[in-house]
Amino acid sequence: MACVETSSSRPYHLVVFGASGFTGQFVVEEVARTVSEGPKGNLKWAVAGRSRQKLDKVLEQAAGVLSKPELRTEVDIIVADVEEPDSLAAMCKQAVIVLNCVGPYRFYGEPVVKACVENGAHHIDICGEPQFLEGMQLNYNNQAADKGVYIIGSCGFDSIPADMGVLYTRDQFKGTLTALESFLTVNAGAEGGCIHDGTWQSAVYGFADGQKLQSLRRKFNHKPLPTVGTKIKRRGSLFYSNEIQQYTVPFMGSDPSVVKRSQRFLVEEYQATPVQYGAYAGIGGIGSIIKLMFAGMMFWFLVKFSFGRNLLIKHPEFFSFGLFSKAGPTRKQMEASSFRFAFYGEGYTEGQDPTQGKPDGKIRTLVQGPECGYVATPIAMVQAALTILNESSALPKKGGVYTPGAAFAKTTLIERLNEHGIQFSVI
Repeated sequence: MACVETSSSRPYHLVVFGASGFTGQFVVEEVARTVSEGPKGNLKWAVAGRSRQKLDKVLEQAAGVLSKPELRTEVDIIVADVEEPDSLAAMCKQAVIVLNCVGPYRFYGEPVVKACVENGAHHIDICGEPQFLEGMQLNYNNQAADKGVYIIGSCGFDSIPADMGVLYTRDQFKGTLTALESFLTVNAGAEGGCIHDGTWQSAVYGFADGQKLQSLRRKFNHKPLPTVGTKIKRRGSLFYSNEIQQYTVPFMGSDPSVVKRSQRFLVEEYQATPVQYGAYAGIGGIGSIIKLMFAGMMFWFLVKFSFGRNLLIKHPEFFSFGLFSKAGPTRKQMEASSFRFAFYGEGYTEGQDPTQGKPDGKIRTLVQGPECGYVATPIAMVQAALTILNESSALPKKGGVYTPGAAFAKTTLIERLNEHGIQFSVI
C-alpha cells in the first residue's frame, strides 16, 4: 500500500512544483479550493519553484481570486530548481506527493521523477508527451516499485477524460466492451480562446522526435494486445463525422498511447478484455479545414529543421492561427470555454461469447467539462492526488510508473470528478 501519511520530516501532503508557471497558478488555486477534502478534512501543502518572489505573487493572486487572504501566510514556500538536484531532493523529502507542473517535460521532467523515486515522494504530472511518459516507464518503473512510489503521468486534460472515459464506458456496458471511438469537441465561447505556448513547445519537439519514440517503444518488447470482436477501422486523416456533425481529424495528443498502456496493464494485471480505441477531434467546417491544412503544411515542413523549430517556438500565434499564444487565455475566455468527449462503443452483451460472431451491443457515453487546459486540468490533477491520499488501498498493489487508468481503475476518481464539474454520463 502507498505511504500517504505526513510526518515531522515529511510535513506536506502536496507540494505544487512549478507553481509560478502559467498552469501552476491555476493548480495552486484548485488545491486551495479543496483543502477540506484532504485526509481527515485537512490538507497540508506548499508551493515550490525557482523564485521565492514569484511564488509570493502566486499566493497573493490566489488569495485575491479566492478571497482567502490567509493563503499569503499559511502556505509554505520551498525554493527548488530542476538544475539543482539537491534542492529537488530536499523538496521531495518533505512531500507525500509532488504535483509537477514544470514543462516541457522532455527537458525538465526527468530530474523531478528521479528525485521523487529516490526520496520516497509520489509524483503526478499533466504531461501530454508520449516520449517522456513512456521513457519514464522504461527507466523508472522497477525502481519506483522497489521504493513503493507511484509515478502517475498525464493526469490533466491529457489524458484523464479519455483514459477514465474508456474505463467508465467499459463499466457501464452490460457485457464485454471490445471497441470504442472518442470524438472531442471544444467550445471556445463568444470571447474566443487559446492555449498557452508551453503546450505548443511540447508539440513542436514531440513531432520533431517522432522516430525516437518508435525506437523507445521497441525496447519494451511488447506483444500486440489480442483483438477481441471486430477489428476497429482506422478512419482517414480528414473525414466528416456523422457522430458529431463536423469535419474531424485523428486526435494528435497522447490519449491513444495512454489508453493503450492502460489497457495493456489491465490485461496483464487483471486479465481484462482489451478495448480497442480510436481518438478523433472535431475541427468544424470548410474554413477550419483550409486553416488547418495551411498551418499543418507549414508545421510539418518547419518542424524538421532546427531553424524551423526556432521559428515555430518564437511565433506560436502566427503559425497556429492564434490557437496558441505566449500570453495564454484570459480568465474570461476560460469561463466561457468547455469540452465534450463523445464515446461510441460496441461489444458483446451479457450471455454472448466474445470469441464467437460479431459484437451485438452498442453504447454511447459522454465526458464533458469546463475549459480543458487551465480549469479541467487542475481539477483532474488535484483530484488524482486526493484519490491517492484518501484511497491508497485501492491503488495497484505495488509502486511503479502508471497511467491514470492503471492507477485509478479501482478507485472513486470518476465520482470525485463528477462532483467537481468533469461529468461522466451514459446517453
